[in-house]
Amino acid sequence: MNKGRLIVISGFSGAGKGTVVKRLIEKYDYSLSISATTRKPREGEVDGKDYYFKTEAEFKSLIDYNGLIEWAQYVENFYGTPRKFVEDEIAAGKNVILEIEVQGAMNIKAQYPNAILIFITTKDIDTLRDRLVSRGTETPEVIEKRIKRAAEEASSMEQYEFIVVNDDLETCVDAVNSVVVSEACRKENCTQFLIDIKKQLEEV
Repeated sequence: MNKGRLIVISGFSGAGKGTVVKRLIEKYDYSLSISATTRKPREGEVDGKDYYFKTEAEFKSLIDYNGLIEWAQYVENFYGTPRKFVEDEIAAGKNVILEIEVQGAMNIKAQYPNAILIFITTKDIDTLRDRLVSRGTETPEVIEKRIKRAAEEASSMEQYEFIVVNDDLETCVDAVNSVVVSEACRKENCTQFLIDIKKQLEEV
């Protein structure tokens, strides 16, 4: 059985990466790695489905026991990726999506060089600000923090292999899936297939 691929999706807060990821799960056959976080649940979010909501002490315990592939602090909260689920799914041949911040993405790439890094962005800063405001979940001060963080993250965009603009949801979702499919077709990712088919042809 071929191993699955790790797909890292990052993006500016407000760019809609969470919505893109949910649609990818619905429309295509992906497995979603659920992150652990110390932030409070938003309305409608469920522990163990949207995030594993942890206290700071619980989160730091996961760090100490190497239970996270990566972790980072973002706008006063901690986020991290539990290790066991990701590695079990990849071994079972599933493509796993990680929706994580830039800092975490770089840590993932260092550990998993074959991971596919995709950055989701809005078409411009005005659209980004409008989406943050329309969520109605943060104060103006937090929104400004997120805008400033986006300015910092912009310098890291060039470290991603793929940049996808989320102007139309379905177009964005299909573009992300096309990236993953095309990566699976690369010659270097089909080594075992090439060996097998050559062997079969030799036996004809």
